[in-house]
Amino acid sequence: MNDYQVIIRPLITEKNTNLMEVNKYSFEVAREANKAQIKRAIENIFQVNVMNVHTMNVRGKMRRRGRAVGYQRNWKKAIVTLVDGDRIDLFEG
Repeated sequence: MNDYQVIIRPLITEKNTNLMEVNKYSFEVAREANKAQIKRAIENIFQVNVMNVHTMNVRGKMRRRGRAVGYQRNWKKAIVTLVDGDRIDLFEG
């Protein structure tokens, strides 16, 4: 799995924007990716030094449309802490 298959997309929410102030960035990652692969991918793609990676599996929520019931897909989320002085400019407006 190459670096661009590991990182699916950045997560831009109000909570994650507040985390950026303390040098933490959130990404949706491949469900098969482990912490070492995520760290390597972030360091190679964004040219930064990663200090820590936290991962969590997010369960899909139940959605209803009338009587029809379905679920969103399950996905994996990674919160990456960067070394002081490094930042990812992709998120800056």
